[in-house]
Amino acid sequence: MFAARSKPQFSTTDVFPLTDAIMDFDDSAAEVVRLSRREVDVRRLPGQRTLFQKWLIAISLVSLYLMVVVVFHALGMVQTQTVMVLGAMIGGGLLLFLAVFKSGLNRKFSEKRLKFPIVACALGGLLVVFYLDPVTQIALAPFAFVALAYGMYRIQRVQSYLLGFLFVVGYATVVALHYWEQQNEALLRLELMHLLALGAAIPAFLFLIAKVQLLHHILHRASRKIKNIQEDAQRDTLLGCFNRRYIVAALEEQRQVADETGIPLCLAVIDLDHFKRINDELGHLGGDEVLRHFARVAQENVRAGDIFGRYGGEEFLLIFPATSLLPALNTCERIRAQVEAHAWKGLLRGKVTVSIGVTQYVPGESVLEFFSRADTATYLAKEGGRNQVVVEEPTRKGDPSVTVEPIPDEEDDLEPEATLPSPLEPERRFASSRG
Repeated sequence: MFAARSKPQFSTTDVFPLTDAIMDFDDSAAEVVRLSRREVDVRRLPGQRTLFQKWLIAISLVSLYLMVVVVFHALGMVQTQTVMVLGAMIGGGLLLFLAVFKSGLNRKFSEKRLKFPIVACALGGLLVVFYLDPVTQIALAPFAFVALAYGMYRIQRVQSYLLGFLFVVGYATVVALHYWEQQNEALLRLELMHLLALGAAIPAFLFLIAKVQLLHHILHRASRKIKNIQEDAQRDTLLGCFNRRYIVAALEEQRQVADETGIPLCLAVIDLDHFKRINDELGHLGGDEVLRHFARVAQENVRAGDIFGRYGGEEFLLIFPATSLLPALNTCERIRAQVEAHAWKGLLRGKVTVSIGVTQYVPGESVLEFFSRADTATYLAKEGGRNQVVVEEPTRKGDPSVTVEPIPDEEDDLEPEATLPSPLEPERRFASSRG
């Protein structure tokens, strides 16, 4: 997206120096935006089903079989008693399993969803209906396969073969009872043919289900590995916060959202003061420890929707989606105060402080322009004595769209610039909060 847009040209001045950070920002943005698009596609994938949806699926499958039996009854092929027995078994089974799940008894088993007993009860119910009305053997085989498929991802292979074997044995038992009660050789031959078909088809079906189970487990493990890789790719391995690639991609994405919806967007650039001195005093390992403590303090003081990440070295970005300038400024001041007040351990001879520059997005501007304004505010914070928050307001004179209120301070008040900005120049206000 950056390749299709001409890069704005900046000149090196005292007010806006062309820092390496700004040059770097523009060079890597195009590749990062493409990464962001893939991440967005992943987030749009459907999530896992809720408990209500799972129950709805089970009830729908059972109701489908009940509907078939009711249709058979309407055609005069099934007795009313059979329909009533089936309805009682469905209602009683649903209430039984609902009570088990509500009481938490299912948690005592290794397979907490109880797919094995559910499928076993379903197959048993099919055999009971088949015993009451032999004509229902037309629907028995298809719905037996449906019941076995329902538990395919949770029932182990050995348990699946056990269910299939018991179902065939149960079918043979019902066939024997029918012949013993009715002495109907024609019905016996028909049921024996169905028994032979079931005895051959169910093992083959279970064998194929085992292959699908294996594929499902492989895909599940691969999905978890991919998720872990994605999370690792988004995080700074040293500090645990978001890394440069993710934070830049997130900034571009939030900029697009702000353009499309018109909601406000703010950005803060945070830089640790005198970090070279910290490295000299503590060594690089000690400096890394300071960075870890700072990242933890910062993340504890941002809101849930804010995006905090390391841009490079001792420089961090803090994105404020759907946030106007004043709340963003308040958060930055809270971070500054918490870092200054933090009890740093070790051989540090002075306090650790941060300089923060914060600004609000102007619709239609590029990410580079947005970032460079916040970076300029950070530069001014350092030039002004460090350990302070500087606000760079991107407004024309008299434009009330972006406003910031003064932050009361015991030592320093808001200091207006010596000369008023022209109507076409950005107005700067300094929220100086030095300790």
